[in-house]
Amino acid sequence: MDMPRSSILIVEDDSEIRTLLAELLGAEGFAVAEAGNGRQMDDMLARSRADLIILDVMLPGEDGFSICRRLRAGDTVPILMLTAKGNEIDRVVGLEMGADDYLVKPFSPRELIARVRALLRRANMRSPAIIDPPRRLAFGNFIADLDARQLVDANGVQLILTNAEFDLLACFLNRPRRVLTRDQILDWIHGRSADPFDRTVDVLISRLRRKFETASPGSNLINTVRNGGYLFTGIVQQLP
Repeated sequence: MDMPRSSILIVEDDSEIRTLLAELLGAEGFAVAEAGNGRQMDDMLARSRADLIILDVMLPGEDGFSICRRLRAGDTVPILMLTAKGNEIDRVVGLEMGADDYLVKPFSPRELIARVRALLRRANMRSPAIIDPPRRLAFGNFIADLDARQLVDANGVQLILTNAEFDLLACFLNRPRRVLTRDQILDWIHGRSADPFDRTVDVLISRLRRKFETASPGSNLINTVRNGGYLFTGIVQQLP
């Protein structure tokens, strides 16, 4: 029985780039849809959900940042943003808006496919066989289910985390009360696919801190260690 193909929606106004991406991803076995702007994207998503969205920053009308923020307000679909070469501001803003990863133009086909597969793999993680108990961890006023990739507060209200944010949380929960450098965190959550000057970690930590603080004011679960990195201060306990 054939496995269903992952669906990818490309939102890119440059028709040549869009066609190139569609052909490349189609050759890798993905089901590909194309949109030239935010309105076309909305029309397609209204008809069918995408497993991943490749979103260009520079779009006519509503730009990629606004679209990313709008999508993230109600959905956790993985978002891979395409940014201009060397424009670090675009990358940081994209991550702040909720993107899971970014790719700088021009990029190699091999890197694009690797990023796409990594994002889909993390998004598709599900509970293992029933004989394995779920990995539920309590810390502060929160409970995280690492297999279901869910986080709830003391009242049972679910916090909506992007895939990248949950990857960061899992990294900390598996290594509590230990100083982790940015490079170590990048190795664990991105497989070192990002460049050495990447600010992904700082942006993701800022996003995760805000969500902790909103749900549990004063929690202060992630400390910055000067010239060291970051320290997760919560006491982590395994739940049955």
